[in-house]
Amino acid sequence: MHVTHKRRDPVLTIFYHFDPWASGVGGIDTMIRHWVRHTPPRLAVRMVGVGGEGDRPGRWRDAEFGGRAIRFLPVVTQTDLNLRRRIPHTLRYTWALARHGATLASDFMHFHRIEPAVAMRGWPGHKTLFFHLDLPRQLSAPRAVNEYGWRRCPAAYHAMERSLIGRFDEVVDCNRASLAFHQQRHPHLMDRLRFMRNCVDTDIWQALPPAARDARRRELAERLRLPSGTRFVLFAGRLQRTKNPLLALRAFAALGRAGVHLLCVGDGNLRDAVIADLRRLGLQGRVWLPGALPQDQVRELQRVSDVSLMTSSQEGFPLAALESLACGTPLVTTRVGEVPAFLPDDAGIVCDDARPEAIAAALRRVLDDRHAYPARACVRVAVPYAAGQVIGDAWQRWLAPWSPRRDILAGTTA
Repeated sequence: MHVTHKRRDPVLTIFYHFDPWASGVGGIDTMIRHWVRHTPPRLAVRMVGVGGEGDRPGRWRDAEFGGRAIRFLPVVTQTDLNLRRRIPHTLRYTWALARHGATLASDFMHFHRIEPAVAMRGWPGHKTLFFHLDLPRQLSAPRAVNEYGWRRCPAAYHAMERSLIGRFDEVVDCNRASLAFHQQRHPHLMDRLRFMRNCVDTDIWQALPPAARDARRRELAERLRLPSGTRFVLFAGRLQRTKNPLLALRAFAALGRAGVHLLCVGDGNLRDAVIADLRRLGLQGRVWLPGALPQDQVRELQRVSDVSLMTSSQEGFPLAALESLACGTPLVTTRVGEVPAFLPDDAGIVCDDARPEAIAAALRRVLDDRHAYPARACVRVAVPYAAGQVIGDAWQRWLAPWSPRRDILAGTTA
């Protein structure tokens, strides 16, 4: 008797050392959320990450993320990652993956760091590696503004990359300088190297109508016990050296404008330094420091702020910039990453001079002439980066040649 087997649907597994449900404003976390939400419904989605309170490492569970049902496997716990140890978090995560081996393989696999490739030697399935940094700049930047773990020994990073990058079927750079870097170093992999735009979920990040925007801005001012006419500058990012929050504070101090309040959203190892600088600059009562906020609260601030401020020393393709623009808020930024390539003159200002006084002058221009930076111009910038389009195009390319493989069937049934 002939037995017909039902053709199974493909499975995507996403590997990244983070807790998907922790509060924060990390760009990679947000991008993963976009990919989960906009991956075609026919694919089952799994994530392998960091467990929170109550999670047991090594045990799969059902969960919801990005508005979608997924399977989640914590391989280490957040408690482990919060401990200060000599072994970097990424390497502990990689070691945990190695203990599971090829049972984690699936039809499609997304990796957001290269180090875990150590654990996946010989795994079947289509493997994609995403690079989110301006990698050559990150490796060469001075230590004073560089928290990238491999900065201490670039030669070791190059050797590791050379030995592991060939294990991936596709290498996606979200920054053109990083793509050029990889094309120069790995010409034999030219057909696997690809530039891909980062994206923003324009179904969620949307501008408010003018009347609603003004009303919610007044509500925010009331919550913060500020005058109803207060205007807001938003800095949303980790309080770490690469994001340069101290420069943002000093630029805001140089602005010297009454009736303007700085919203400094995020947390990190520079929090104490930010508080000390705030006091030194006499900015008490003019800066709000709420720490890390859930994504929906950050989005609300992006919708009502008068201008977003980005003072990073290094970026790849910063999602926070796209998010603010999609919300109709103009951007003042240092010249980093892909931003100068997509920010037109009527949606913000790129500061070639990164001194506080120069950035303050740019903020002043936007605040004084808001009609020169209309919400519609900002929103128009984000349109080509809509997550549904960017991610849909990628899946169209990946799924066209796909067919089920018997050697990874066991790995997709976790």
